Amino acid sequence: MTDLFDATAATETGKDAPLAERMRPRTLAEYVGQEHLLGEGKLLRRLIESDTLTSLIFWGPPGSGKTTLARIIANATRAHFIFFSAILSGVKEIREIVKEAEGIRKYRGMNTILFVDEIHRFNKSQQDAFLPYVEKGVFTIIGATTENPSFEVVAPLLSRCKVLVLNPLTEDEVTRILHAALTDSERGLGSRALIVSDDVLAYMAADAQGDARIALNTLETAARLTKDGTIDLETAREAVQKKPLLYDKGGEEHYNVISAFIKSMRGSDPDGALYWLARMIEAGEDPLFILRRMVILASEDIGNADPRALQVAVAALQAFQLVGMPEGRIIMAQAVTYLATAPKSNASYTGIDAALAEVRKSGGLPVPLHVRNAPTRLMKELGYGKGYKYAHDYTEGYAAQDYLPEKLSGKRFYDPTGHGYEKTIKERMDYIRATKEREKP
Repeated sequence: MTDLFDATAATETGKDAPLAERMRPRTLAEYVGQEHLLGEGKLLRRLIESDTLTSLIFWGPPGSGKTTLARIIANATRAHFIFFSAILSGVKEIREIVKEAEGIRKYRGMNTILFVDEIHRFNKSQQDAFLPYVEKGVFTIIGATTENPSFEVVAPLLSRCKVLVLNPLTEDEVTRILHAALTDSERGLGSRALIVSDDVLAYMAADAQGDARIALNTLETAARLTKDGTIDLETAREAVQKKPLLYDKGGEEHYNVISAFIKSMRGSDPDGALYWLARMIEAGEDPLFILRRMVILASEDIGNADPRALQVAVAALQAFQLVGMPEGRIIMAQAVTYLATAPKSNASYTGIDAALAEVRKSGGLPVPLHVRNAPTRLMKELGYGKGYKYAHDYTEGYAAQDYLPEKLSGKRFYDPTGHGYEKTIKERMDYIRATKEREKP
C-alpha cells in the first residue's frame, strides 16, 4: 500500500523543507531529551536496541519528540514499519495494512510495527478495529497522542499497550537543539555562520515552552529577518509568534488547570489562584464556567466559616454578566482573592453527604408526631403536632426537643469546624446540645 507518512516525509527532507523537519534526529545519538526513557539502561532504549518492541502509546505535548522517536525506531528495527496518520486514514486503510502485514510475515518472515500518529483522533469504533490484529500479533502498534490516553484510547486497546509519558523539553534541551541547528552545515544553518548570543538562544528556548518545533521555527524566521548575519534580541522578538497556551477546553489540560485553580483557593493561596485564573482567561476559557465553579467552592470549601463567601461569589457572577470582559477580570480577581483568603470549612458539604447516605441506608423513617403539621381535626386526634414546643416561647429562642426520626435520635450530620464564623456556630451548637442533654426527661 502507499505509505502516506513516508510519501509526505519524502517531500519534506530536501533543502526547502522547514528547518524543524530537516533537523529531525535520525538516531538515538542525535535525539535530545526523554532521558527517563532513552538513557542508558532505560526501558525504551533497551526495547529499541534489542528489537523487542511491544505495543506502546507515546503520550506527550506537541514538540516533545513522539513522531521523531517513531522514525528512529523505523530506522533501528528489523521489523517492517508502517506509519499511519489518524488524520489522513481510516478503517479501510487498516484492512490494507492487515493484508500487507500478513504478507510480510508469510513471505519475508518479518514482524510489522504500525505507528499510529494522533491516535486520539480515531473514534471508539475505529480504535476497536485494531484490537483483533493486535491480539493475534498481526502487528505491534505504537500510538502517539497529545491527549490523556485514559480518556482518549479505548480501554481494551489501552490494556494491550504500555503507556510511555514524554515530558516537555527543558530550556537547556531546547537550547542544545538550537545550537545544533546553527552549527549543522548539512541540514541546518551552519553554512550561514549566523551570530546568535546565548541570551537570545535562551529567550527563544524559554518562549518555546518545551516545544522543539516552535523553537526551530522561531530560529528559522529570525534567520530570514536578519540582514547582517546577527540575530539580536529585537530580531528574535520579531520572529516569535504568539503561541496559544496548552489548554484544550475539551481535554485533559482543561481539567488540570481548573483543578489547580480550585485547589489553590481551597489551600488559601491567592497568588496561585490568580495565576491559574490568568491562565484560563488567556487561553479563552468561558468566564461563566470559572465563576460557577467559584460559587460551588464558596459553599463546598468555605461554607459557614464565612457565610459572606457565597454572597461574594454569586455577586461576582451577576456583576460579570452585567459588565463582561475585559473589565470582568477585575471582578473575578476580587472574588478569587476573597475566596482564597477566607477561613475554610467543608462541614456543610460533608453534612449533606452524610445525611444523604443515612437516607439511602435507613429509607423513609416516619416523621415524629410532634413535628408533624396538623391542619385537620382528624390529624389532631391522631396526635399530629402534640407536644410540639414553639421555639420562640422559650428563653433564647430554643426549646429542647427532637426533630429527627426516633431511630436516629442523637445522630449528628453537621459538625462545625471552629474556623472563622463557624467557631461562633460551634459554640452555639455546643450550648444547645448541652441544654438539650440537661432538659431530657
